[in-house]
Amino acid sequence: MRYAYYPGCSLHATAREYDQSTREVCGALGIELVEIPDWGCCGATSAHSTSHLLSVALPARNLALAGSMGLDITVPCAACYQRLRYAQIELEQNEAVREKVARVTGTAYDSKVDVKSLLEVVVGLAPETLKSKIVRPLDALKAVCYYGCLLVRPPRVTGFDDPEDPQIMDNLLRTCGAGVLDWGYKTECCGASMGISNEEVTLKLVRDILRVAEKAGADCLVTACPLCQNNLDSRQTHVNRAFGASFEIPVLYFTQLIGLALGIEPGRLGFNSHFVPTDKILKLIT
Repeated sequence: MRYAYYPGCSLHATAREYDQSTREVCGALGIELVEIPDWGCCGATSAHSTSHLLSVALPARNLALAGSMGLDITVPCAACYQRLRYAQIELEQNEAVREKVARVTGTAYDSKVDVKSLLEVVVGLAPETLKSKIVRPLDALKAVCYYGCLLVRPPRVTGFDDPEDPQIMDNLLRTCGAGVLDWGYKTECCGASMGISNEEVTLKLVRDILRVAEKAGADCLVTACPLCQNNLDSRQTHVNRAFGASFEIPVLYFTQLIGLALGIEPGRLGFNSHFVPTDKILKLIT
């Protein structure tokens, strides 16, 4: 399996542990990632609220670059995935937009590139392939999967899971032996980039998610979105201060847990990069 890899801005900055664990896990599973040369920002999260043309043209350039590589694209970040996937659909279905984008970018889009989230790619492996490589089952771990707003919505764009009760990440972690808990907040909003302009609202949303996860009995939250991970991880101290709470729930990327199950050392998966300590998770598994 070979894919054009679009890391996006956050995986080269605040979410380096996601990039690190993605490369480690894909290498172990035989998924070859070829980073798109000279990739550019996809416009998340602001372009689509500024200009429809800009929101399509920015990802369209990356689609064209992947097309020249002869590869489909895989995207770890939920926000980047949605913008690239939306642009793919818009360019395929709207000739006027396709022509306008070609004029402003100087690049024609030939509609041969498919965009998949990294989660889709990993789940697309035969279950036996993953099971055969597990050397450190996650049996002692109780986790809740947090999909957030963008990974499975809107269904006309993403279309690979139930937008209200997605299961793809749940089932993947169950394959690794984890005890995946049912809970009602797996697609609730964490505030996204509103944390920059209105932290008060974001802190309340994060508080609610953490509270429901804790009530469910989770040892950790698991996500596939850098912005969700950052909000839920880095803002726990702020939430505790604002609401008199005492949350200390690690927030991990699904690739980090798969990596542990595959026997990859925690340091190579970025477990030392979180705000909330991950020691208790490592003790449960290792």
